[in-house]
Amino acid sequence: MKIYGFDTHQSTVKSHVTCCGVGLHSGDKVTMTISPAKADTGIRFIRKDINGGAVVPAVDAFVSGTCHATTLSRDNVRVATTEHLMAALAGSGIDNADIILDGHEVPIMDGSAVPFMELLQKAGRASLDEQRKFFRIKRELTYTEGDRIITIQPHDGLRITLGIEFDHPVINSQYMTLDYSEKVFAREIAAARTFGFIEEIDALWANDLALGGSLDNAIVISHHGIINENGLRFSDEFVRHKILDLIGDFALLGWPVLGHIIAKKSGHSQHLGLMQTIRSNPDAWDFVYFPPAVSPKKQHGDRQATSFSPAPHRASLNVPVPFPA
Repeated sequence: MKIYGFDTHQSTVKSHVTCCGVGLHSGDKVTMTISPAKADTGIRFIRKDINGGAVVPAVDAFVSGTCHATTLSRDNVRVATTEHLMAALAGSGIDNADIILDGHEVPIMDGSAVPFMELLQKAGRASLDEQRKFFRIKRELTYTEGDRIITIQPHDGLRITLGIEFDHPVINSQYMTLDYSEKVFAREIAAARTFGFIEEIDALWANDLALGGSLDNAIVISHHGIINENGLRFSDEFVRHKILDLIGDFALLGWPVLGHIIAKKSGHSQHLGLMQTIRSNPDAWDFVYFPPAVSPKKQHGDRQATSFSPAPHRASLNVPVPFPA
């Protein structure tokens, strides 16, 4: 059953699926396989090209970089550009999976989450016996960097309100609010592609970034408009992609969030900042699960959820505990 658009039980993929592509920033070819995993494993990246399989857990405690993408690292092993795949996993309801790579960057595919969603649909979803925890926000928290502000408030479900502002006539100011569910993600967000400005390309290349970027995997904007021959998929594709990035980054908390996220001009750095703020304020959140015997109406009206104290996340990973003790 579902509550607030989420399944109440954990899940994984039914079968192994593989794709090949290039890294957006490295330009390197990479093969990626998504494999089933047991309950409470979480999402794990496995670099099979290092020591036969070095593991990097998809947990915000392992975020090592937020410049133009979200990078995870553990013991000097890194996995870059994780956000689009993480958004697709969240949008497909997958809690547990091993992501096996033969390189250090997740392939960019077409710059959106759709190719990953199609891959996960091909793999199928297997429901597990263990119940899914929900990361419930109990009081408002805010993280600020200059004019970039991101706040989370208590809410029954996951609501996202996000605004962007760019000094370019193609974008200008764009705002969107959505009440999240898997169907909403698939319909409204998954197809939105990453984007960049043509005048920034030389600077990116000079810093070994965007080496794999092309019109096949990004929206490119010039002074005159969109360069891509087929234009935009949505009139406000830019803000939709920023929501995709936010969903992918917040998936690093490990469990679905119940709260209203309000973001102004935010990016990967601010997403991490708010997640760290949440972690450091254990009185502002708790874990809950919704017993299947409780009806959705009663869950919503009477908040009949069982609370958990903050606990080690994915203890089977044998990694440092990112939650307060």
